Amino acid sequence: MKRLFLPFFLFLFLVSEGVALELLPPSLITGNLLIVPHWVFMFLVLIAIFYDKEDTYYSVLYGFIFGLLIDIVYTGVLGVYMFSYALVIYVIHGLKKMLHGNVFVSILLGIVGLSLADIAINVIYTVAGIASMVWKDYLLYRLLPTLLLNLVFLLFLYPIFVKRLTRWGRDQLFSNNSL
Repeated sequence: MKRLFLPFFLFLFLVSEGVALELLPPSLITGNLLIVPHWVFMFLVLIAIFYDKEDTYYSVLYGFIFGLLIDIVYTGVLGVYMFSYALVIYVIHGLKKMLHGNVFVSILLGIVGLSLADIAINVIYTVAGIASMVWKDYLLYRLLPTLLLNLVFLLFLYPIFVKRLTRWGRDQLFSNNSL
């Protein structure tokens, strides 16, 4: 049963991403800022740091699956989020082996991971001819506000899920039950 918690919360964040911008003040939405909620990715960062062990890659698998779901639901191009999320979560999974999991490492890996994922998504869309934004404008009007909003979300999630993810990861490691 505990194995269903992670997909449930990831699905909940996937659905919430669609209405996230409606919760922000209208002055932010109507301005020049392009804020993209990456709540699924932020939760995947926490899964990679606190749930996965060195030899388990559940976060990468969930990144692949839920990246594909984001592509299906919110975008017109399949594979962009799927590839970006899975690859960047794999990199974060490798980086967490060198760092001790705490709030500062979570913030650092969240910022680095989200920057890599959003830049990869933008590069793929630019190469495909779907998006065309000057890099200076992209950094100022999309990447920085996106990082700030998602960092606030990560800091909101951190105290709620860290102990649970650690406990679920430990329970998953020692249980032989399969689902």
